[in-house]
Amino acid sequence: MTQWVAQIGELPVLLLMGALGLVMLFDAVPLLGVLIPGDVAILAAVGVGRPSTGLATFAAVLVGCLAGWSLSFLIGRRYSDRLRHSRLGGWIGEPRWTAAEGILRRGGGRMMVVAPFLPVFNALLPLAAGGLRMSYRRFLGCATLGAAAWAGLYLALGTAARSVVGLLPGSPSPLLVTMGVGLVLASVALLGARRRLFSVVG
Repeated sequence: MTQWVAQIGELPVLLLMGALGLVMLFDAVPLLGVLIPGDVAILAAVGVGRPSTGLATFAAVLVGCLAGWSLSFLIGRRYSDRLRHSRLGGWIGEPRWTAAEGILRRGGGRMMVVAPFLPVFNALLPLAAGGLRMSYRRFLGCATLGAAAWAGLYLALGTAARSVVGLLPGSPSPLLVTMGVGLVLASVALLGARRRLFSVVG
């Protein structure tokens, strides 16, 4: 694992960012997104530690998220009912479909701002938004704010985690420490955000 992670840092920046963008795109796909470690991918990119990766990482996450969510939105706009009653819809579960629609009806487009912070719902809300005939312009504006906030949070947490490396004894891998500490910090931050969200829309 350590050797595999270390090889990430040796990738050219353009290739690394392209791979990160694809991960973000797949992270937006219902069910598949649960299996894609989008947060780990961002922290790994930050852990590389090159001066040129900060802005590039932000751009790759933003573009990848918006591409995946836009695709889901358009699919939901055209095939929402069919998907909901398909095998895929059955795997997602009717309660989740209903909850996603309820979140959007109560909170409107601004719920897309917090969508990246909600596991499972981050991929389902764009589908539901399309099915509910939300305007794409409004959807894209809110989704852009949400993706930017999510990318910014993980970049900040990854940068803070990487700074911890110099305080640790020995010569730990900056990449592994960034991902490990970053995930711990992110779990604490996101847990509080999710509790506040569900207390509002619940």
